[in-house]
Amino acid sequence: MKIKLKLIVILLAGFSTLANAQSRDKYNMWFQYLLSAKLTDKSTLTALSQYRSFDLAYDTRLFLVSAYVDYEVANDVKPAAGFMFLVLDSYKSDNTKKERYEKRPFQQVSLGGNIGRTSISHRFRVEERFISNPNDFIVRLRYLISLRIPFNKAGEKEKLYGILKNEIRMNVVKDEPFDSNRLTAGIGIKTGKNSAIEVAFINQLETGSTSNYGYIGYRNNFDWRKKEKK
Repeated sequence: MKIKLKLIVILLAGFSTLANAQSRDKYNMWFQYLLSAKLTDKSTLTALSQYRSFDLAYDTRLFLVSAYVDYEVANDVKPAAGFMFLVLDSYKSDNTKKERYEKRPFQQVSLGGNIGRTSISHRFRVEERFISNPNDFIVRLRYLISLRIPFNKAGEKEKLYGILKNEIRMNVVKDEPFDSNRLTAGIGIKTGKNSAIEVAFINQLETGSTSNYGYIGYRNNFDWRKKEKK
């Protein structure tokens, strides 16, 4: 366990050095809170808020809130529908900022499974993006593959886990169909039975540019199912 933890620290330090090699994107940060609540035996509510900055915290890049409800129609097969609202801040060529708003309904299907003790999930999402200033409408397709890697031995209480994700995003009916590719690597630290802090490095590749983020997230799991009265 100590060897694995040292390797993770070294890896994240290397990612930090890489991120510091950029100009405006020098200190990109990504903060997130995620809530997952079981509504019934088959349905789950997921809600999150997210803040991204061009610096350590103050130079706003993006803020969003999102929520969706999924329903398990078969073992580890969960279709869902949700909505997202975003405030987008970007720099123009004259170094002034432009603010845009986006309303984004979306539909998705998630597939789960395991490779040994490592859990793996696939998410296929379709988004309808309504963007202002100027007005634009984009349909975007996303595919995300996620691995959650346990660092504890079988039978031991989980304290740390590894995170590895890759997502590709493609636009429909656009001159440039490729939107971006996002790679995430990090660790989760359990802070309670149903909560964890996650720290990661995120690399996002877009046409003609690359952004790197330091990620800090906190997640809570709840059970809101009605309890049967005895």
